[in-house]
Amino acid sequence: MTIAVDFDGTIVEHRYPEIGPEVPFATETLKMLIRDRHKVILWTTREDKLLEDAVEWCRQRGVEFYAVNKDYPEERQEYNNHFSRKIKAEVWIDDRNVGGMPDWGEIYNMIKERKSFSDMISEARKTSLADHEAPKKKHWWNF
Repeated sequence: MTIAVDFDGTIVEHRYPEIGPEVPFATETLKMLIRDRHKVILWTTREDKLLEDAVEWCRQRGVEFYAVNKDYPEERQEYNNHFSRKIKAEVWIDDRNVGGMPDWGEIYNMIKERKSFSDMISEARKTSLADHEAPKKKHWWNF
């Protein structure tokens, strides 16, 4: 599976143009996804030195991306020396998702089990409702 992942607010907390602290479990989850043979692409608006710093920050923590801001490592620059920002991925991980971003553990389970966010929410609701069902009312003759 090809997975596009944002940097600021997703892998690290928002501190742009600085690099903020790591979002808990982000790099560990990314390394697990890479070990599971997914193609993980860094997909960010950072450019030039800021982009190099982000890639190096990840590399120092053991995260080696399949590609950075492009679909595959060998993709050539076009359109006035810029890559197309339209990444062809099956999954995008971004803090700007509608409804917010799940935690990295949920993200890993969704990808591993090939479940959507709505699948995970439905399962959580079912579990929550089952855990909180009111005891059945006893009839007056059953003491």
